[in-house]
Amino acid sequence: MLTDELRSVKYPRDIFISMSEAQAVSSEPGIVRDLTAFQHNILVILSEEPMYGLAIKRQLEEYYGTEVNHGRLYPNLDDLVEMGLVEKSELDKRTNQYELTEDGHEAVLNRMNWVLSKFVTDEERSESVRDLVGAQA
Repeated sequence: MLTDELRSVKYPRDIFISMSEAQAVSSEPGIVRDLTAFQHNILVILSEEPMYGLAIKRQLEEYYGTEVNHGRLYPNLDDLVEMGLVEKSELDKRTNQYELTEDGHEAVLNRMNWVLSKFVTDEERSESVRDLVGAQA
């Protein structure tokens, strides 16, 4: 059973988040064409709190168990900013902070909703998701 909050979430008007790393389709040209699994992971990390680039990098490295190159991270962050899913602000001359926008928040919820809609196929799986969510609270 999905929560009412997850069921009620709608995709931002101009974007459709794909369910594969290969593609995302837009209703308008130039909007969210290539949202990858890596970019989804950045959005999930930023859903916790605003962070500067190196903090995001550390969390991604912890998740992947390997080094994440600056040349991979920062272009992806810039793409998410351009898509309107992340907001970038300057903390000082060398450090930027990144924060999830409302559209980014909706994208994370929509992704979770889709995953849960595929995973929760019976009461046993529903209970395991409830247990998992309860453990996070």
